[in-house]
Amino acid sequence: MKQILVMKSQLFAYGFAAILLGSASLGPVASAASDGVVQTAGGVSYVSGGIGTDSRDRLSSQARDFNLKLVFASKSGEYVSGVQVVIANAAGKTLLDATSEGPWFLTRLPAGNYQVAATFAGNAIKRQVAVGAAGLRTIDFRWAAE
Repeated sequence: MKQILVMKSQLFAYGFAAILLGSASLGPVASAASDGVVQTAGGVSYVSGGIGTDSRDRLSSQARDFNLKLVFASKSGEYVSGVQVVIANAAGKTLLDATSEGPWFLTRLPAGNYQVAATFAGNAIKRQVAVGAAGLRTIDFRWAAE
């Protein structure tokens, strides 16, 4: 009888461990799907992502709703993510301060001139950008390999 209880305990423990391991693997799936979600900060809409072809396809289908696309990569061409993006208007007022979840960052801004600062691994690149009311302007940011 004692041996049966020990076996049942072990089976329960193995089953519980399998459930925990299975649920842990669901985390990345949820975050990968969330990269196509439009967010708003300071009245500015944006979306980021682009890790993998499915994500880039999702963002490509959303691009028509935005007028500025930022692309982040190393000089060797490898995409990078985790880039801090700060966009300021011509008067220097920060309109958006966000971190990109992938190598593509789409935003909708009123027509005008902006300074875009993108920081990756502590290295900031700043660009002056003119954005129109229609059409998609694409700006590439490339960092030297560390």
